[in-house]
Amino acid sequence: MGGIVKRILAIDTATDAVVAGVATLGAEGAGIDTRAERRVADGRRHAEILTTLIGEVLTESGTARADLDAVVVGCGPGPFTGLRVGMATGAAFGDALGLPVYGVCSLDAVAWQVFSERPTVRSVLVVTDARRREIYWARYVDGRRLGEPQVTAPAQVVDEMSAESIDLVVGSPVHAAMFDRAVGDASTPSVAGLVASAADDLRSGATPRPLVPLYLRRPDAVESAKRKRLGVVR
Repeated sequence: MGGIVKRILAIDTATDAVVAGVATLGAEGAGIDTRAERRVADGRRHAEILTTLIGEVLTESGTARADLDAVVVGCGPGPFTGLRVGMATGAAFGDALGLPVYGVCSLDAVAWQVFSERPTVRSVLVVTDARRREIYWARYVDGRRLGEPQVTAPAQVVDEMSAESIDLVVGSPVHAAMFDRAVGDASTPSVAGLVASAADDLRSGATPRPLVPLYLRRPDAVESAKRKRLGVVR
């Protein structure tokens, strides 16, 4: 299985951008070839846009649904509403076509893009908008994530990272600019980054683990219902 070129549908809705694309993955060392990719910055219409984008990238890449070998979907961290759109769509595609669906950390996909394009960079901080005046973030050294993704107030992360050696901050441009570091161009997961984050499992044909969304905090709907039961109004 490892030497067979596989066609992968990759999608992500963990940020304000809706990402969809088709890539091929060959044997170890063969690399990833992105055949078609769409990124649309419209975080309020994930559900409306995603299906259309999937149709576009399949057509552009000359890929029939029956030609796909797997689906890769970003599992966040991300806001509840947007994130569940991508994960539900990926799961539905996999179920309808009998395809394995691999979930990956969306921050890992952003970091991979940096390390692949800038080999001299050693340490990267990825930050994305978590709303509620917070950010999702993770730090990477030599291509590996240090610990689990976190959700924290930006000022606290700036303070925590002040003594760390960080070559580049990427992700949400507004939040990346808060750090006294160089800011990179990678702002959303790329199709190649998503596929690369699952490459080992894709090549080996490993059984996918259950899709688990990285909300890192309770969904707004749950909190709203709880406040209503307690009679809290704000």
